[in-house]
Amino acid sequence: MIHRVKTPLVVSMAVAVTAVSAFCSAAEPQKLVWPKRLSPGDTLMLIAPAGPVERDQVMRFKDHIEQRGYKVKLRDDMFDVEGYLAGSDQRRAEEFNEAFADPEVDGVLAVRGGYGCMRMMPLVDWEGVRKSPKLLLGFSDITALHAGMNKAGVVSFHGPGPASGLGSKEGPTDFTAKYVVRAVEASPAGPYVVEVPESVSKVESFGKGKATGRLVGGNLSLISALEGTPYAIDTKDAILMIEDVNEAPYRIDRMVQQLKLAGKLDHLKGVVLGKFTEDFVREDKLTDDKRFDTTGVLRQYFENLGVPVLVNYPIGHFPQNCTVPLGGEVEVDADAKTLRILAP
Repeated sequence: MIHRVKTPLVVSMAVAVTAVSAFCSAAEPQKLVWPKRLSPGDTLMLIAPAGPVERDQVMRFKDHIEQRGYKVKLRDDMFDVEGYLAGSDQRRAEEFNEAFADPEVDGVLAVRGGYGCMRMMPLVDWEGVRKSPKLLLGFSDITALHAGMNKAGVVSFHGPGPASGLGSKEGPTDFTAKYVVRAVEASPAGPYVVEVPESVSKVESFGKGKATGRLVGGNLSLISALEGTPYAIDTKDAILMIEDVNEAPYRIDRMVQQLKLAGKLDHLKGVVLGKFTEDFVREDKLTDDKRFDTTGVLRQYFENLGVPVLVNYPIGHFPQNCTVPLGGEVEVDADAKTLRILAP
């Protein structure tokens, strides 16, 4: 257990924001560095950069990791609660920076999304991330940190945490477990095709042929919120991946339209549409017209885009959650309905 170090924040928010702006002013590199992948015996640090976390889930997650042969670090203030956040912005940023600065830590696992990552991003030492690239795993609100990692020139891993099976009593599904291990562990190395049986998800496609490019994106709400900031994703010649949860179709429409108006759909090589739950809770359905349900809205934007598109892919807020490398090269095949990870 790492004990909290009560150090004053010596850099003001204004200075931090200036440093971030300078860091992010350069274009995102086309070829990103793959961090060292993991092997049993390595040390992993658990972090809570967004919403409050449940102690029982985290400790089960820790036990599962240790049973696989890893050593685990976590701070004793991980379970702090400040409103809808896992402690203050300063606490969460300090935890993130500590994980990347600690020479004993080989990988960093975010234990929950929710909300909060964008609030702490001005306080993150992105130069430290660039100089000491490490594997980061998480999804949902962690999309914001993945965008920062990619901006720092480092491939980052969109995948599950304790709240999505890895910390449950039942454990993750076989599919989720297989592909988180395949993505983040060092052996076996090299490219691989993700095999998706229909029992996991019935993958469909728009368009034809294959496309290769950097995989970018993550949670649609976060991607759209990052537009206009130094962390906005670079989609030129990329494969865009998006997913979301509990969003009404018109909200999905508005967020994708924002990306379109920003030119983020203009120069894509391909698209992976992950899971979009239709059990949204914030508004009632505004229409029964199938063209404007979730599937219909996505079809409007992506069916005639002229690039290969995978649809209903098992990524996101779904028990079957495939881990993928944001910033890493992938191949989308619309004819075979497959995703190939071009891992080194």
